[in-house]
Amino acid sequence: MKKVYKLLLAGVFILSLAGCSRAGRTKESTSGQEKKVLIEQYLRIKSQNGQNIIVSLNGSPAAQSLYNQLPLSVRIENYSDNEKIFYPPKKLETEGTLPAKGPAGILAYYAPWGDVAVFYGECRGASGLYELGETVSGRDQIKNLKGEVKIEAMTKSDSK
Repeated sequence: MKKVYKLLLAGVFILSLAGCSRAGRTKESTSGQEKKVLIEQYLRIKSQNGQNIIVSLNGSPAAQSLYNQLPLSVRIENYSDNEKIFYPPKKLETEGTLPAKGPAGILAYYAPWGDVAVFYGECRGASGLYELGETVSGRDQIKNLKGEVKIEAMTKSDSK
């Protein structure tokens, strides 16, 4: 009887290790990466004077909230000495979104005021500032944005 009990216990132990195997997690990881590639999203900021700025969104909940509101026609304004801002019609979901900080070209959401910022200078970070993505084209044009702009959704093939 002791022998049967030990074999049964060993079997349960081996099965529990199999449940924690790396193979299952790898499959989920790979699947998660594939999903991320499939939902890669961009937006284009088009000014009235022909400027086009393309931003690769980072897939965060806040970036998805903004993407779901597109297309938009908004007034872009100067703020500080390193960013342009606009106000989307609805607040963005920030839970699970990383804080923003980094070089010029970052697109971020400032939750306390409900504005989206496009940085043409360094993004120094602030409490309540969340990263939405990064400019992949037209970074040098951000500083000259003014007035009414159109912001539209793009696919990866449109961004080339």
